[in-house]
Formats: sequence, structure tokens, C-alpha cells
Amino acid sequence: MLFNELELNQQLLRALKEAGYTKATPIQVDAIPHLMNNEDLLGCAQTGTGKTAAFALPIIQNIIEEQTAGKGAIKALILAPTRELAIQIGDSLHTYAKYLPLSIQVIFGGVSQNPQTAKLKRGTDILVATPGRLLDLIGQGFIKLNQVDFFVLDEADMMLDMGMLHDVRRILRELPKKRQSMFFSATMPKEIEKLAGTI
Repeated sequence: MLFNELELNQQLLRALKEAGYTKATPIQVDAIPHLMNNEDLLGCAQTGTGKTAAFALPIIQNIIEEQTAGKGAIKALILAPTRELAIQIGDSLHTYAKYLPLSIQVIFGGVSQNPQTAKLKRGTDILVATPGRLLDLIGQGFIKLNQVDFFVLDEADMMLDMGMLHDVRRILRELPKKRQSMFFSATMPKEIEKLAGTI
């Protein structure tokens, strides 16, 4: 299936075309229509199958359609287990949203928080974060998640392996009850199925 058959915003399609994306992968074909209808989704897919676009494109489109961009509040939260993955997701979001008025920020630990908090003060629409740094900045009052409409947990099984599920559960308590949740994992161990059930 081609991206232009998925009822995506023209500016999104333009950015995708420039990046060389024309044909959607199976996970994108399966996920995008459900996510554009604001349904929750549990996706089981290996790394490299195009799942970032599967959740990113509907999130970008829905924020633009709801005209909530640029209001200062975080509308989408994407949790990733590692700094490398968070950066990769951030790069993809910037590529897709190239022609749209969206503020996208990536935060992770292991570096000074000052440049990250300075950007957060200016407002962000989509936040990509690793759990530890996110909890630090919530604790310090730099981040509020009470207006998040879209929540993504990416590479959930990697988070389980890295002992991050306790942090993920703490973050979940900060989110509004009414939101769209997207959950991606390469495998489905029992712990992950249980967590998916609570989300």
C-alpha cells in the first residue's frame, strides 16, 4: 500500500516523499488506520520494520487536526529505553513533521539537563524521553504530563530486560486517564502482557 492511500496530511506526504518513503510496511498498513481513529494499539514488531512511522504519522496528523500544536503543553509522550533509540525516534519525527508547526524534543540522561530544561520552558508538543531522565524532570517540576493525549511505549521488552518497568508504572500514574495508548514490543513475555493490560 502507498502512503498516499492512507489519508495522510499533504504536508506529511510531501515530507515522506522527499525522504524517499512511498510504500508503507505491513506494520504501518495495519496500525495507521486504527491510530488515526484514536484507537489504542498493541503492536508486536521487530526493530527495523518501520514501527516509528506507524505511530509517529498518526500522532502528528492528530495533533495538527486537533489544532493543539504550539500551545505549550506536551500532547504526545513517547518512551524509549535507550538514548540511541530516543534520538533515532526524534530524528524520524523531525523528518516527518518538516513542513508542520510542531515542536519536538528529545530528553535522556547521561548529559547535562540544562539545555533540555531550557527548551522545555519554551514549550513542546511531542516529547521523546527515556524513563529515568523523564522522572527526574517531573520531580523537579520541569515537566507536567496532565495534557498528554497520545502515549507510546516503544521496545517494551527491552525496558523489561533493563529493569525499567517500575519507572514506566510511575510515569503512567502522571498521565491523564483519557488518552490514546500505543504499545510496541518485539516479543510478548508475561510481564509485558500484564503491563499492556494495565495500560
